[in-house]
Amino acid sequence: MTVRTLLRMGDPLLRQVAQPVMDCQAPHLVELVADLQDTMAAHSGAGLAAPQIGVLLRVVIFGGGGPNLRYPDAPPLPFTVLINPELTPLGEERALGWEGCLSVPGLRGEVKRWNRMRYCGWTQEGVWLDRTVDGFHARVVQHECDHLNGVLFPDRLDTPQAFGFIAELEQAGRIPIVPS
Repeated sequence: MTVRTLLRMGDPLLRQVAQPVMDCQAPHLVELVADLQDTMAAHSGAGLAAPQIGVLLRVVIFGGGGPNLRYPDAPPLPFTVLINPELTPLGEERALGWEGCLSVPGLRGEVKRWNRMRYCGWTQEGVWLDRTVDGFHARVVQHECDHLNGVLFPDRLDTPQAFGFIAELEQAGRIPIVPS
């Protein structure tokens, strides 16, 4: 459909709490999901939340089957549309991992997230989805769902030393070099 403009850190809309979706199959939602998919693909994102394109609805998408250019070492994730998601951590284990964000361009941060979790919510077809995931999959879901609550990954940093520009972090050997 349309590649939409991404909101960037500092835009007040990114700090607002998104509203629940009342009808998963509404025509405006079909268009929104198509726009999210086109926008995520155009920017090689691992996922995207509706608030990142200025729509305050509880909708996230992630995955796409193939390897992600921004996270070349990460396993591919199935393309998923998740509406009104609910997250439940499973166990106490949390893991540190480097994250980036299309709304925080050029920067990465090392964020602690639940390693194993269950998520559920509605698909675009109105089917209830319930998955248990771990690792990168769990990280992406938590990151995208944070956007629905006005939270950006820098808010979750334990220390400012765990945050920096991608080029400098690559040069220092702290993150893998991503081909341009």
